Amino acid sequence: MVLLVDGLGARLLARTLDAAPTLASLSGGPIAAAFPTTTPTGLATLGTGSLPGHHGLVGAAFWLPEIDRILEPLHWGSDPVPVAVQPEPTVFELAARAGVSVATITAEEYRDSGLTRAVLRGGEYHGVAPADFAGRVEALRAVQAGSPRTLTYVYWGEVDRVGHEFGVQSPQWRAALARADAIVASLLDALAPGSVLVVTADHGMVDCAADDAVPVDVDARLTAGVAAVVGDPRARHVYVRPGAVDDVRAAWGAVLGDRVRLLRREEVVESGLMGVVDPFVAERIGDLMAVSRGTTKLTTRADARVSALIGQHGGLTADEVDVPALRYRAE
Repeated sequence: MVLLVDGLGARLLARTLDAAPTLASLSGGPIAAAFPTTTPTGLATLGTGSLPGHHGLVGAAFWLPEIDRILEPLHWGSDPVPVAVQPEPTVFELAARAGVSVATITAEEYRDSGLTRAVLRGGEYHGVAPADFAGRVEALRAVQAGSPRTLTYVYWGEVDRVGHEFGVQSPQWRAALARADAIVASLLDALAPGSVLVVTADHGMVDCAADDAVPVDVDARLTAGVAAVVGDPRARHVYVRPGAVDDVRAAWGAVLGDRVRLLRREEVVESGLMGVVDPFVAERIGDLMAVSRGTTKLTTRADARVSALIGQHGGLTADEVDVPALRYRAE
């Protein structure tokens, strides 16, 4: 089975191992999360086994040219059709076709979301309350009792939520990590002999103070020629008006300096940050991408709530990119 602990960066875990003795006892080490380091992209990479340049979920929000509007995968219902946005078979579908009993155990509210149907489809869905880890353990026992060959995916979101609200250096985050460690211990106890548990994450996180914020939709130098700025505050897709790419890049570079890394769409493609990029995916990437360095966050009024959060991710710092890949085999 795979347990994904949203927001559990490997470096964050390494600095607070005393709060997570069960996780500390597992074998393994860090791996690199997909870029942008954000939940839709990370879940799509896990669910499809491919990189963003192929599965096409290139951020927390991005322009979808085939419908000529911005898609926010975390707020996605049935339009656009999920399988049209991400048509590749998921690892869950492939496992089910191979005769493996596949199950997803996560919050009931995500059952029919567009993101679930795009990147986690396949197998049986076991919906539980968001904070109910006893329900997750009971569901795992039921799945294992029904078949000798199983692939079970379990999602736990509290670490990410608390990190966003209070920051990853807060006592609240440490307490959330301890609760995540407790669910790992409970899942280990429930594993059938011979089963393997893998614990990983979709991204890490950094704390961004109020004075780290740069509003990019107020300064006229940053809005000239810009059609839309979307995505995570640390990995913005900047869509520009026809013929304005050079001017926008020059203006953003002059104002923001070394606080961000500015990449043209073609530079993103050539860099390999998203793997090999299919042509239809390239069109979804911003004309420019502004990737924050240090603890900078690029804020907008359109996503004021997200922009105001203390904990942020999306960028390329080690605290955001490095995620755990920890393993345990039940005897």
